[in-house]
Amino acid sequence: MYVMIYTTCTSRKEAGKIAKSLVKEKIVACVNYFPVDSVYSWKGKIENSKEYVLLCKTVKSNVKKAEKRINELHSYDCPAFIVYPAVYGSKDYLSWIKDNTLCSA
Repeated sequence: MYVMIYTTCTSRKEAGKIAKSLVKEKIVACVNYFPVDSVYSWKGKIENSKEYVLLCKTVKSNVKKAEKRINELHSYDCPAFIVYPAVYGSKDYLSWIKDNTLCSA
């Protein structure tokens, strides 16, 4: 099964560091990252900050490795980590993900 992992971080530099590590280690095949404005509740306060969203494409068997590695590299106490199943993907693209990750898909 193929999945997309959603996480956020504090800066472009941190997003790039996390993305490069995940791809280099073949935990994920690709990461897209981009800036967003976020509003959220944290420790009883409403916060507003600039963040970077990371969308990581991988296989389900790599989710725990991705979570562990993101937590190791991340500056947040509680990084967002949400996994979405790929309901559909082109055969060629899904094959590319499989070929570019260390997986058992």
